[in-house]
Amino acid sequence: MLNDWQLGGKRALVTGGTKGIGRATVQLLLKMGAEVLLVARNAEEVARQVGDYQEQGFPVTGLALDLGNTEAIESLGQFVQTHWKNLDILINNVGTNIRKPTDSYSYDEYDHILNTNLRSAFLLTQALYPALQLAKGCVVNVTSVAGLTSLRSGSIYGMTKGALNQLTRNLACEWAKDHIRVNAVAPWYIATPLTESVLSNPEALSDIL
Repeated sequence: MLNDWQLGGKRALVTGGTKGIGRATVQLLLKMGAEVLLVARNAEEVARQVGDYQEQGFPVTGLALDLGNTEAIESLGQFVQTHWKNLDILINNVGTNIRKPTDSYSYDEYDHILNTNLRSAFLLTQALYPALQLAKGCVVNVTSVAGLTSLRSGSIYGMTKGALNQLTRNLACEWAKDHIRVNAVAPWYIATPLTESVLSNPEALSDIL
């Protein structure tokens, strides 16, 4: 695949880029020749991984930001506009979940999941629209099968992913005139830090299967 698809000269931004799907995505983009801006909350982990990539000669920059925070999103948008001008690939991957019954969620927990999974993707994509427009770029939203089906748990998480799926469809139609492609990838349970508590629980695993 790497021989058929090359991304030399392309610039990509990956949120949630130090763990799971995000980390694997960063690694693949770098191997395919893209210049990558990696964003995640853990400053120590961002610095460590970026240092490892740079030692291997990969063109990568890292920023430690909490994208559940509006000011962080504005800062990231300004960084891209200042340093890159145009953006070829935006991958909205950052996400979180709190596994508990719906009736026990606090307002703060609800807001945390909504802000991280949905609001951050919308505001960041909106902020980077001029840069995507210049590059005739593409947006990939990492959603979930949980946003397409119904389960006995995870209602708040599933709601955010379902809304992100619909945002993807609408932006694909709205921004087609600008030659910006907007798509979603909806994984099911993949072995990542976010899902390890479920995949290690036989009862929860039986519900999934």
